Amino acid sequence: MAMSPPMAFTGPHEKDQTRARETVGLLEQDKKNKIEVLEWPSQSPDLNPIEHLWGDLKRAVHRRCPRNLSDLEQFCKEEWANVATSRCATLIDSYSKRLSAGIKAKGAATKY
Repeated sequence: MAMSPPMAFTGPHEKDQTRARETVGLLEQDKKNKIEVLEWPSQSPDLNPIEHLWGDLKRAVHRRCPRNLSDLEQFCKEEWANVATSRCATLIDSYSKRLSAGIKAKGAATKY
């Protein structure tokens, strides 16, 4: 089975970071290392697995009703530690479906 080259994503919100990367030649390194850089649609949180994890974390912490900043910090740490590796694996495994849906939606929101 042929392997695809590694990919990195950039989007409109990252243009300044991209310019900074260019000044230090990292994009040239990406080319040298055969890392394909793809444009990232501006309205695509559903494509980013970490956004799903942030939503999970937010709901878990909210259920615990933090009363102050200390509670909030502690609950966030505890709930983050409780994120199952299977949840991360599911998000990674479903990435190709989410990417296809994003392409079909031309960068607009999807059901994910």
